[in-house]
Amino acid sequence: MPDPRLLRGVGLVVAATLLFVVMNSGVKHLARQGLPTVEIIWARTLMHLVFVVALFAPGRGGWRLLATRRPALQVTRSLLLVASTSFFFTAVGRVPLADATAVSFTAPFIVAALARPLLGEPVSASHWLWIAVGFAGALVVIRPTGQATSPYLALVLGSAACYALYQILTRRVGEVDPPETSVTYSALVGTLVLTPVVPFFWRWPDRPSDAAILAVLGVLGGLGHYCVARALRRGPASVLAPFQYVQLVWAAGLGFVLFGDVPGVTTWLGATIIVASGLGIVWRQARIGRAAPASLAAGSTLRPVLAGDGALPAASNPAAPPGHPNR
Repeated sequence: MPDPRLLRGVGLVVAATLLFVVMNSGVKHLARQGLPTVEIIWARTLMHLVFVVALFAPGRGGWRLLATRRPALQVTRSLLLVASTSFFFTAVGRVPLADATAVSFTAPFIVAALARPLLGEPVSASHWLWIAVGFAGALVVIRPTGQATSPYLALVLGSAACYALYQILTRRVGEVDPPETSVTYSALVGTLVLTPVVPFFWRWPDRPSDAAILAVLGVLGGLGHYCVARALRRGPASVLAPFQYVQLVWAAGLGFVLFGDVPGVTTWLGATIIVASGLGIVWRQARIGRAAPASLAAGSTLRPVLAGDGALPAASNPAAPPGHPNR
């Protein structure tokens, strides 16, 4: 019988993917209403900062939350996240959600490719196999509307590359700083960088509903992060990571309901392959017995870092590579 803690972890990951897709749907809607991308990113980052400070500051001694032993590294990784978010938000307003989400899942391969030269970490062949199966499903989904050749998808690839480097630096800084500090810097640096710029691009939303969506973006992202962090306390990233691909299913569904992006047969075929990838990881974990629960009981190297939007935080082993933040 599956471990109930692991099942709860899977449920939290799936809930997080829904929150991230709802957030991205809001971004797409606001972009269609003509709101500048800079304004959308600023609002999302600011509200996320408010969320994480309210969540972590009381237990971390207020301003001591910002104490870091590697300030340059914290700022660099945070700037990479701003770049990743900027690329993705620019693209998602112009391509279907399912297309953008699928292309964004190239990030795990970039992380795995960089893990050995930058971190000296090996990549398990079996994990490569199952991750490749999941990514193959993403490639099938990438053409649900026939718009996969949009040049804006190049921005999504750039977003994935920036996020992969961000995850590598997150692992580095995680050796000396607590995850609460790292996630706070991720939101703080973005807010500080964008605040002086946003007045030059600001446009008041035309409708109260659009203003409400703008305000709630960061809350949705923050709640998604919280679900991911809680999930990683209930199971290893090697098992939970594939379930982030459920995000593709949510993206296809909401893209159709909200924006009229009609998913094709390839969407559902790809989704089936993606789910099979997740089940394959669970099956493999069952085959090796109680290795995952034992590692958690002994003090796993996994640390619940609220790294990016929609991503499973990086572990010390790239065999469980994170996905793309989806901002």
